[in-house]
Amino acid sequence: MNRNIVSVSGGKDSTATLLLAIERGAENLKAVFADTGHEHPQTYQYLDYLEEALGVEIRRIKADFSQEIARKRVYIQEHWAADGVPDDLIKQAIQILQPTGNPFLDLCLWKGRFPSTKARFCTTELKVFPIQEQVFKPLLQDPETEEVYSWQGIRADESASRAKLPERDEDDLGVINYRPILSWTAEDVFDFHRKHGIKWNPLYEQGMGRVGCMPCINCRKSELQEIADRFPAEIARVAEWERIVAQASKRGNATFFAAGGDPMTNTDDDFSLAHETHGIKRMVEWSRTTRGGRQFDLLASTGRAGECKSAYGLCEVGKVNNNEN
Repeated sequence: MNRNIVSVSGGKDSTATLLLAIERGAENLKAVFADTGHEHPQTYQYLDYLEEALGVEIRRIKADFSQEIARKRVYIQEHWAADGVPDDLIKQAIQILQPTGNPFLDLCLWKGRFPSTKARFCTTELKVFPIQEQVFKPLLQDPETEEVYSWQGIRADESASRAKLPERDEDDLGVINYRPILSWTAEDVFDFHRKHGIKWNPLYEQGMGRVGCMPCINCRKSELQEIADRFPAEIARVAEWERIVAQASKRGNATFFAAGGDPMTNTDDDFSLAHETHGIKRMVEWSRTTRGGRQFDLLASTGRAGECKSAYGLCEVGKVNNNEN
């Protein structure tokens, strides 16, 4: 038998892909959500809504880095002293390196740093590998399985790299990757939600251009400002993660956004800038500035909490759509 697996993130594209798979009557359809541990609470609530509205179970899976963290503790004990790392940093790292159960934080503890635009290991480690290990491989080993299809909500107009992807190909495991909305626009995606009477994630009406990690390492300046104004708890959480991950770092420092990329500094050396002074809270300050980060945008930082700030023009149409369901 054929198996159809839809990867659902809670975002507009993956939701539209799930709706399309249901509409086409895909056999043995399963939905799976790779929980990074760095999602907004509204996304988790939205997944619950989708399950109830569509009558489809969305399986939640998580990456587990317990073994990697254990191996790192051993490595630190055996190698860091020879590398010239001070004893107090070694003791600090060994003490803090314990699994927390949060995939994103545990990944950063293991790596001793946060992902970045230059080292974007988060998607692979938190989504691709866990789905392969926990979903695809067991299905491929099932003697009743003929083919496994991975339905992916990828659109060509999102990036140059995605524009080069084919609609269908096969990976090294033998899974057939299927990208049925590759040629769709964002408006097509939202229209498909409307067609099926399904709400989109409410975060799209709160200034978020993408739905996933909160915040994403690729978030825009304006989006970071929206997150800080609307959801200060998310910023506080990341600031605490910076403090924790810094203790597991070889240089005793870690910032969520690469500190060397701070537009208000004049260095490319990420490690010369501490998380206490150049962490996410400083980047939030920058997000509220204009003119190259030198002047605070006081007008833009007022009256935001109650406004619809959709990047997709969903404000008026979105209100009608969401009130009808």
